Amino acid sequence: MMKSSCLLPLLALTLASTARAHIPPVEAKHRPTEAAPIATRFTFFLPAATGSTGPTPPLAAPFAAFAPKVGVRWDEKYLYVEAKGLPDHPLMAGIKSWQQQVPIPQTYVGERAWRIPLHPVPAKEPMSAKTHFLRGAIALAANGVPIFNALNNRGDDAKKFGELDSFGGHCGKGDDYHYHDAPVFLEQTLGKGKPIAVALDGYPIYGFNEPDGGAPGKLDEFGGHDTKALGYHYHAQKVYPYINGGFHGEVTEVDGQVDPQPSASHVRREGSAYSQQPLRGALIKDFVVAADGKHYALNYALNGKALSVKYAANEDGTWTFIYSKPDGTTETETYKPGERRAGGQGAPGGERPKGGKGGKRPPAPEQPGAKGEVTKQLLNR
Repeated sequence: MMKSSCLLPLLALTLASTARAHIPPVEAKHRPTEAAPIATRFTFFLPAATGSTGPTPPLAAPFAAFAPKVGVRWDEKYLYVEAKGLPDHPLMAGIKSWQQQVPIPQTYVGERAWRIPLHPVPAKEPMSAKTHFLRGAIALAANGVPIFNALNNRGDDAKKFGELDSFGGHCGKGDDYHYHDAPVFLEQTLGKGKPIAVALDGYPIYGFNEPDGGAPGKLDEFGGHDTKALGYHYHAQKVYPYINGGFHGEVTEVDGQVDPQPSASHVRREGSAYSQQPLRGALIKDFVVAADGKHYALNYALNGKALSVKYAANEDGTWTFIYSKPDGTTETETYKPGERRAGGQGAPGGERPKGGKGGKRPPAPEQPGAKGEVTKQLLNR
């Protein structure tokens, strides 16, 4: 039976159903003692972070603009990005094709941080996202939210099928929020002409225009091109593929996704209260987070009737969900988190790799100590 101390905050979320979703900042005990100076957060070429043995990699700059909710560290080869995977903007509202997933904070930290090459290498045989990478992320937005292929794991355009909210995102089967569209709105924080994301091959993704405001020249099949000022980089596009339509640089594909990458924290299991099947006639209204950052509510209409999924993180690591039913009753379930397969989606999709690097997962390399840090660990491992 669920404790009343957990039930009351969940029920109180009903009163805040029209409030804007807001993800609270990382608790003070998890914040670094020193953060990147505010004056440098909007500059692409950052000076060396305090305590660094070398200069801050330019690739860190887009993420530094969202500190302390997004943290970065690096070594000679890679930039490591840590985040909860939940943005500050409203989530989920307007989704019409919903498979009953809800946003849950992730723990992309430590060994589960996103790893991005600092020295990208052009692939001898670049791979297209039309036939590859139908699972998992292909890029990481500057706010720490993963960006998936514009095609879902069935090969359909997620945007055209009504699966995305007004910011181009939704949740996968691991209850992990991610985008399938270019998050160009991040330019409001970053400033025009700054990268809005970085592809997992290490090349930056810019908005619709070049940094000088001009329209980009001809783009290749992956939505990128090479310029004298920036070298190779991708651009957001208003039509498919919206984001990078594959990889100009070297990546490894394993089971239809870029490898390695963090796995989503799988909390729920299917049962009488919850299924991952599409809920016909549903329209998501909003997503609300309580002030304590531990209680959540997703409000939706089913054939015009107001319903909700309310859930909370418990001190013992479990999650309690309250599902409202069309007949006016509720069903309560408590779940113990477990790890699911990496990538945040269902069964593998797409073809096996034809080019670049692919095959079996390579042994995990030893993690050398980071040579510099803008933000240290954000969350408990």
